[in-house]
Amino acid sequence: MLKDKTILLGVTGGIAAYKSAALASMLIKAGADVRVIMTEHAVNFINPITFETLTGHKCITDTFDRNFEFQVQHISLAQAADAILVAPATANVIAKLAHGIADDMLTTTILASEAPKIVAPAMNTKMYENPITQDNLATLERYGFTIAAPASGRLACGDVGAGKMPEPEVLFQYLDMACGHAKDMVGKKVLITAGPTRESIDPVRYITNHSSGKMGYSLARACSMRGADVTLVTGPTTLEAPLFTQVIPVTTAREMFEAVTSRSQKADLIIKAAAVADYRPREVSDEKVKKSDQDLSIAMERTDDILGYLGEHKKDGQFLCGFSMETEHLLENSRKKLEKKHLDMIIANNLKVPGAGFETDTNVVTLITKDQETSLPIMSKEELAFVILDHILGTWYF
Repeated sequence: MLKDKTILLGVTGGIAAYKSAALASMLIKAGADVRVIMTEHAVNFINPITFETLTGHKCITDTFDRNFEFQVQHISLAQAADAILVAPATANVIAKLAHGIADDMLTTTILASEAPKIVAPAMNTKMYENPITQDNLATLERYGFTIAAPASGRLACGDVGAGKMPEPEVLFQYLDMACGHAKDMVGKKVLITAGPTRESIDPVRYITNHSSGKMGYSLARACSMRGADVTLVTGPTTLEAPLFTQVIPVTTAREMFEAVTSRSQKADLIIKAAAVADYRPREVSDEKVKKSDQDLSIAMERTDDILGYLGEHKKDGQFLCGFSMETEHLLENSRKKLEKKHLDMIIANNLKVPGAGFETDTNVVTLITKDQETSLPIMSKEELAFVILDHILGTWYF
């Protein structure tokens, strides 16, 4: 997390500068120490007092300001920063950074810093798509900068297209990735499943369950934040796709089986958090099944056992983790599943426990391995994801 991290926020002369104030507020609430440097033109869009009020620090706008806290200010700021974010980043500042031009406090400080650097372009679509700007962005990436790709939509100038600065919540995640977590999973390939599946009855109706996908998405984010190469195979959800993750959308249990099994041999860690349908209609009607006065029976057949397949085909050194959702005999049923599916760990939760299960932002689980059971208190699924990974890494000898 970003608690006690020093974030250097560079604000340049673009209309999106107002979003940077919201980002600064988010960072402060997360416990970060935020220092702001504004370019000469940025003060035409937002007053430095805004940032000074939010951060509790003087907002730097002049390289030669005589009222500074440090002896050599740009060097001190460069050394103190855990991460640097330029948001918004104009085409002008991007060009300067790409070619090592250091003619103001912001560009000088960035050139002197070894901290991770993130640039969030914000400009007119034609300016952004101009080959010169694209070459400059590619140059920055070659030098190790991270580019937070702009969003598309209606711009302040009236044009529609790419060039909108990402929302503060997105930029917060970029900073969290840059310096918020130990990168103890670098080099590991992780395959995660999430969400429900849908099994069609006819073109109108389908069978599904109440899974929201929140636990699986939280695990995908946690793994990526810790440096893993993450692939998320997800059934239909209303959640935004996690950043820094390859997302494979599927609908049916069969599609999930194919997506997972075709990738499983390349994965070091597999976490199967999806709630996959156990049965599907034996026949799917091409037309809508019409209502009648008679009762309706639907013949069902078993779907593919994804977790069973993974357990039977687990490669040496691979860690396989599953989930179980029970309403009774939680530990007994979960341990049976652990053994039957050849799992290294199973995460058991009881649907009847308040705060646990589907569609909630919290969960209450018990982590079960061959030799250990660890019951955890209620916590957010985002927090729980990191706790689960701590236990996996403490068990998994890789």
